[in-house]
Amino acid sequence: MSDFLRVFLNVRSLRAVTRELTLEQLNEGFEKLAAIVEERRESEESMRKQQEERTRKITEYKELLRAEGIDINELLQGQPEVEKVSKRAPRPAKYRYTDSDGQEQTWTGQGRQPVPIREAISRGQSLDDFLIEKQ
Repeated sequence: MSDFLRVFLNVRSLRAVTRELTLEQLNEGFEKLAAIVEERRESEESMRKQQEERTRKITEYKELLRAEGIDINELLQGQPEVEKVSKRAPRPAKYRYTDSDGQEQTWTGQGRQPVPIREAISRGQSLDDFLIEKQ
């Protein structure tokens, strides 16, 4: 709990802190606090009324469904299920090359062309030279 709340919610601490204030300052603080309390009451009353209205509407709709002979569970079961989208299988590699670190890498042929393949093609090699042979 913060220091402010400790003082504000304890009568003895509040008396000690307010002892230095004038009566005018105390009245001004009291009026501001009363205004805040009234705002909070109005806000909570409004929220309570909204909740009551929502509950009333739900009850009204339930009665309407019951009068029509419709079970609430039937409504929920009638919802079409959303199909789950499955991931597509990864593409098999089409090309094999050796990178600058000497490690063998593969490329599917999609996306940006790897630098080692691009450099080899600029030196006169063919893309077909990097094809992985299918068995």
